[in-house]
Amino acid sequence: MSAPVYTFRDARLRSPLMRSVNALGAGLAGLGLRYPAMQEGKIIAAAQARSGTDQRLDADAMEALHRFVASAEADANLNTFGRLAVKNMLVGALSSRFAVQEWHQQHPALADEQITQPWIVIGLPRTGTSILSILLGLDPINRPILQWEARYPVPPAGLAGASEDARIARLSGEMAQLHALNPAIATMHPFGSTLAEECTAIFTYSLRTIGMETIAFTPAYGDWLDHADMTPAYAIHKQTLQAFQCAQPTGHWVLKSPNHLWCLPALLAAYPDARIIWAHRDPSQVLPSLASLNCAMQMQFTKVLDPPRVGNYWADKIDTAISAATAFDDAQTSAWCYHVQYEDLVADPVATLQNIYASFGTTTTALHQQRVTTWLRQKPQHAEGIHSYDPADFGWSAASLQQRFQTYRERYVKHR
Repeated sequence: MSAPVYTFRDARLRSPLMRSVNALGAGLAGLGLRYPAMQEGKIIAAAQARSGTDQRLDADAMEALHRFVASAEADANLNTFGRLAVKNMLVGALSSRFAVQEWHQQHPALADEQITQPWIVIGLPRTGTSILSILLGLDPINRPILQWEARYPVPPAGLAGASEDARIARLSGEMAQLHALNPAIATMHPFGSTLAEECTAIFTYSLRTIGMETIAFTPAYGDWLDHADMTPAYAIHKQTLQAFQCAQPTGHWVLKSPNHLWCLPALLAAYPDARIIWAHRDPSQVLPSLASLNCAMQMQFTKVLDPPRVGNYWADKIDTAISAATAFDDAQTSAWCYHVQYEDLVADPVATLQNIYASFGTTTTALHQQRVTTWLRQKPQHAEGIHSYDPADFGWSAASLQQRFQTYRERYVKHR
């Protein structure tokens, strides 16, 4: 049986219940009421109640919350289902933040945990960073952040009983509901409670991440975020890793996120001995996929979706990321990362990993290589279906994108 093919249009809201919720919200909006209200004080109070703490929001996080909420209200054109989803996302993120901070206050020795030589995968979205982080995480000495523990970080799971933690099943149930509402999403990004998670999920605790822009179209927030100080985001990120590592002693973390491209100085200030891998792929292939993913994420939450507007917004963001990362690269006097080509990774994952390890003065083990080949055999690329996208949906052609990103392509992308 051939795999099902999905486009972002398949993400339209079909649920009769959610449509009824939207209709109810539209009726209230006609009376001048926005439901649910996204009042910042009530969001913070709800997060405190959910986390069971009395932690306060500092000025950095308060500014991020204010900017995101203001942009969501002004720009995102959210329907009622979208407002519920965005508010729940904010409450959940701040709840996790408060829980991690409280855990550190209760366990001050956590501050002594050393995060040593983490593997950090960076690169534009849709460049193979997810699969590369998963394969790195198959090395028995390495450990990625898992999706379920990023969602429910406290108490951190210990070695005893971690595989049976009830939070795994809880997130799996939530993901099943998401995929039932939006089956296209599973073809566009790897979801699974025990799969490797992006640093983006932890950055959400600080409300400073491009991940929040995938849920709602928030250009005013995004413009601020492009130049915001990410030091607070890396601070809570490191605190979270320290909590996880104390409960489960770890050799080396495997971390990944496109978000790092915007803020490489802050990344290396937080993790100065990081082993950084920069994945590259032709942006003319990246951007249609990225635009389609973001449209699929936002389609159920907005009253009106404008694919060319969404696509061109993300093209501009990618331009900003490339400019920031290239400027950082230009300023370095010695090698600071290893460059990986998407085509090489897809063609020969084991050889790619061997080359990565060798560049950092180490070697892959036979067991790691065996685990990689076994995982790839057990998890074929299109197990959930095929993500189909067309640059024309966003007002582009492959040639126009190639021309726009010609400098990046010539410098970083190997052409076969």
